[in-house]
Amino acid sequence: MISRRDFSFALPLAAALPTMTLADNLPDDELLWLEDVQGERALAWVRARNAESEALLQKQPGFEATRARIRAILDSRDRIPAVVRRGPWLYNLWQDEHNPRGLWRRTTLAEYRKREPAWETVLDVDALGRAEGENWTWGGAVALGPEYRRVLVKLSRGGADAHVVREFDTVAKRFVDGGFVLPEAKSEVDWISADEIAVGTDFGPGSLTDSGYPRVVKRWRRGTPLAAATTLFEGQKTDVAAGVSIDHTPGYERTVFQRSVDFYRSEMFLQQGERLLRIDKPDDAGFGFWKSRVLITLRSDWTVAGRTWKSGSLLVADAEAYLRGERAFDALFEPTATRSLAGMTATRDTLIVEILDKVAGRLEEWRPVDGRWQRREVAAPFPGTLSAVALHDPELADDPLADAYLLQYTDFLTPDTLSLGHVGRDEREVLKSRPSFYDAAGMRVEQRFATSRDGTRVPYFVIWPRDAKADGANPTLLYGYGGFEVSMQPYYSGIVGSSWLQRGGVFVLANIRGGGEFGPAWHQAAVGANRQKAYDDFAAVAEDLIATRVTSPRHLGIEGGSNGGLLVGAVMVQRPELFNAVVCQVPLLDMKRYTKLLAGASWMAEYGDPDDPAQWSFISRYSPFQNVRAGVKMPRVLFVTSTRDDRVHPGHARRMAERMRRQGHDVLYWENIEGGHGGAADNGQRAQMTALEYAFLQLQLGR
Repeated sequence: MISRRDFSFALPLAAALPTMTLADNLPDDELLWLEDVQGERALAWVRARNAESEALLQKQPGFEATRARIRAILDSRDRIPAVVRRGPWLYNLWQDEHNPRGLWRRTTLAEYRKREPAWETVLDVDALGRAEGENWTWGGAVALGPEYRRVLVKLSRGGADAHVVREFDTVAKRFVDGGFVLPEAKSEVDWISADEIAVGTDFGPGSLTDSGYPRVVKRWRRGTPLAAATTLFEGQKTDVAAGVSIDHTPGYERTVFQRSVDFYRSEMFLQQGERLLRIDKPDDAGFGFWKSRVLITLRSDWTVAGRTWKSGSLLVADAEAYLRGERAFDALFEPTATRSLAGMTATRDTLIVEILDKVAGRLEEWRPVDGRWQRREVAAPFPGTLSAVALHDPELADDPLADAYLLQYTDFLTPDTLSLGHVGRDEREVLKSRPSFYDAAGMRVEQRFATSRDGTRVPYFVIWPRDAKADGANPTLLYGYGGFEVSMQPYYSGIVGSSWLQRGGVFVLANIRGGGEFGPAWHQAAVGANRQKAYDDFAAVAEDLIATRVTSPRHLGIEGGSNGGLLVGAVMVQRPELFNAVVCQVPLLDMKRYTKLLAGASWMAEYGDPDDPAQWSFISRYSPFQNVRAGVKMPRVLFVTSTRDDRVHPGHARRMAERMRRQGHDVLYWENIEGGHGGAADNGQRAQMTALEYAFLQLQLGR
């Protein structure tokens, strides 16, 4: 199966300077003790902050009811079970009040069609954790086809990215005695054969990149110690990671190694016997094999063989001819000012292409007929978000689902519907529909545009509650991300609907630069030295909401997580007069030190290198930790993070919160002891975290 993910791994600031205080002059390294994740002093600080936040927020009217409602939504048995096909089975991880860490289970398509399918439990993660005295969370499984009996199961402690790997037998439903086992690390594994796997892991000193990911890929044979594994491929220490992809499609078996030079550039090598053939491609292009063809997605214009292909295009070519050096392509997608490539998935003979059209989803089918590519528009609901996943198993010679795919549709007010489709026709069978978790009658959605500081039109969605008027008094939550080519598309949320919209709040989703809503150029416009444009865009949306009286600064809050946490942190510091509440989740905030913490070095292609004085000159202008000042009236902020986040270090949020506290700002802080980068490890933790956030927003923004 091919998906796009498979291809790669404001207005001017106030003129007057704020008053400087002793807290402003606090050395950046004075608070480094808070980076000691499990240190007693740091955890004592965390417990004290958690107690302060909970004491205030848990006593807000309706807190317990909100938490219970959120938990019920998260645990609802009427959710659509997300499935992955493995041979005759559809696998799912199911979490609810009885199975907080999850049941890894399976069923058949015939059963899945039923309202109440019969599920067969393969592994009970909660029971395993109890038996082994571990706080296991599910990290995924890599299966060996076409039988799919043997899988490499990934188990994480508390939701961290690092995980252990253990070989599991899905027929016997137990871990394999003497099977493959890897200790906790940010490992990558794939099957070479039934008795060999490709492994990238922490092999010891020098085996990891500066970003903390595998630098070396080795072949590990069954029954031999890991130390005896032989090296297949090595990347550089400065790379993000080295990896391998093994295609077992009969007749098209291929092994491809990759150096992720940075987040967007890569070098790829095709194994040919005992040698590696470097694949000639633009270093920032996505590249993948699809049986006898290659698929290439472009992040920049590419002039080749006398023709220039536009950034954002999807190209297809014959694989053997391409490897010989020929450059004859067909374009299956070329972008426009409003249309961009969102993804793709492959059935046996057809490529289903997902397209964003003014941030709403469309589908096209492309298939070769008599040597020419034919395009068919798929009739599907619009406007909203469409996601297609092919069910074809290329390892099966006679696959009954060769032309089948799952299509999921949603929008802001329409619960998700999952349908079974077949290429070449628009009739689909509805398999599952999510229930409505709130009454959306009378609510409405608008797409609007704000004008950013440099004149760019920035789209955003406004979801209005029932009977709301543009009177400047609506509690309004503005959410954004703006990074890493991630598009913010319409989605249905029972939690947002019941906890915010139904209580009279307006919800706004911003499509700022740095995201992928309008293709690579939209992303690249806010990378590196141009990062400020994302913050200008977000501030422009806030200003437009105020100017059109959707809300006012007294009633306007902002929220973002991870890179979005950096977004709201930077805009909070730059434009504090626009907001009255900030929810800053698992954030980056100290952009001077981010490359030295966990996976931070992997993001230099997005933000720049703070150790380079020329690049620090622009990073330093927006880095929240370096720019927050005393003597400035700031909106109240709630920082939310996780002790077990081993992607974005909790030290970012800890140190920012403590610096702001010492400067006299009104700060709340809550850190979940588990949860990884998602902030929570199970639905109970998610409900507590989310209820605290909504209690904070109601407290700060209510009428």
